[in-house]
Amino acid sequence: MNKFCKLQLKKIMITAHIITIGDEILIGQILDRNSAWIAELLHLSGIKVAQITSISDSPKHIIDTLAESIGKYNVVLVTGGLGPTKDDLTKQTLADFFNTKLVLNEKALSQIEKILSGKNIEMNELNKTQALLPESAKILINYHGTASGMWFEKKETVVVSMPGVPFEMKPMFSEQVLPLLKQHIKTQAIYFKTVLTQGIPESELAMRIADWENQLPEFIKLAYLPQPGIVRLRLSAQGDSLEALKQFVNAEIDKLKTILKNDIFGYDEDLLEEIVGRLLFEKRKTVATAESCTGGYVAHLITSVPGASSYFNGSIVAYSNDIKEQVLGVKKNTLLQYGAVSEQTVLEMAMQVKKQMNVDYAIAVSGISGPTGGTVEKPVGTTWIAIASPQGVKAYHFVFGDHRERNIRRAALKSLNLLRVELLKD
Repeated sequence: MNKFCKLQLKKIMITAHIITIGDEILIGQILDRNSAWIAELLHLSGIKVAQITSISDSPKHIIDTLAESIGKYNVVLVTGGLGPTKDDLTKQTLADFFNTKLVLNEKALSQIEKILSGKNIEMNELNKTQALLPESAKILINYHGTASGMWFEKKETVVVSMPGVPFEMKPMFSEQVLPLLKQHIKTQAIYFKTVLTQGIPESELAMRIADWENQLPEFIKLAYLPQPGIVRLRLSAQGDSLEALKQFVNAEIDKLKTILKNDIFGYDEDLLEEIVGRLLFEKRKTVATAESCTGGYVAHLITSVPGASSYFNGSIVAYSNDIKEQVLGVKKNTLLQYGAVSEQTVLEMAMQVKKQMNVDYAIAVSGISGPTGGTVEKPVGTTWIAIASPQGVKAYHFVFGDHRERNIRRAALKSLNLLRVELLKD
C-alpha cells in the first residue's frame, strides 16, 4: 500500500481547458451541455479538466483565450463557431493564430458533397468554403455534418476545434479526438465507484465515516454527491494499473460496508426501485401502496421497473379523508381524533391496503408536502410512513423540509428503502 501511494505522488497530471464559442450561450439562449459531456469522458480517460470557459464569437476574444491556454494546459478543446455563415469566424481565427493559411481539403469537400446529396441539398459556394481548412492542421472529417474538426499543436499543447452541434461533436470527439489524445499523451488509468446511501443526511453520514475517510490512501479521493433522499459517495483513484486501482477501491468499500451496513442500497447506476423490485421478485413476495401526500409517486417508481407486474398488485391514492375512510377503510374516529397525518392513520392505511390487495407487504404514506398546510405541531414536511409485513406493521415519523417536490421525492424513496430493509429481514 505505502509503495503504491508513493508511486502516485510522482504522476504528472494531464490538464485540459474546454472552450465553448457562441453568443447564444452567453445570452442564455442555449445551455452548454457539450462541456459537461466532454469533461466526463476526459475524466474517465485520466485527463483533468482544469477550466471550462464560454466566450463570444469575437476573433480577439478567441485569440486572447487561446494565448492564455497555450503552454498552460496539455489539451485545449474548442467547440462551436464552425459553419458556412459569415458569423462563424473560428476557422479563420485559428488559421491566423497558428500562422497558417486556408487551403482546399479534397477529402473534406468530398464528405460535404456526400452529406448534402444525402439530404437532397445542392452544394453552394458557402458549403464549399467549409472545405477550406488550415494547411498546418490535422483535419478531422465530420461524418455527421459539414464542419470539419481541426487538430493543432503548439508549445506542447494540443488544440482541437470541433463543431458545436452535439450530434456532430460527440461522435467526432469519442471516435477520433479521444483515441488520438490517448496516443499522443500518456494518461494514467482512472477508476471510480459510487456507493449509494438512502436516508442519512450528508452531515451525519460524514461524521459516521470520518475515521474511514481520514485513513483513505492519498491516491483515492472521496466526493459527497447529495440529492433529495440520496447521498452518493464517489471514490475515484488514479494510477498506472487499472486492476490495482480496482483492488484498492473495492477493499476500501468493503471496509465502508462494515460501517454503514444496510444504509448502502446499491452502487453506481443502481436505482432503489430496481433493488426493491429484485428483492420482491427473488423472494416471490408482493406489494401494494396506499398513498396520500405522494399522490401515487411510490407506485410510479415501482412500476417504472420492467416486470413489476409480477410483484406489484396495485395502489390506492387516498388523497382526501373521504377516500381514506370509504375506500381504504380507515376508521372515521381515527381521522377525527388523530388527523390524516398521524401514526394511527398510516398504520390503518397500510393494514387495509395489504388486506384489500392481498399482498405480502404494503406501504402507506401520509404527510404535509407544502408549501402550505403546516401547523406548529405538524410543520410542512411532516410525513408518516408505515410498512406492513407478514410479521406486523410499523410506522415511522419524518420531517423532510419545506419544498413540495423534494418532500414527495424523499417520502417515496424513504418508503422504498424501509421496504428494502424489511425485505432483507425475510
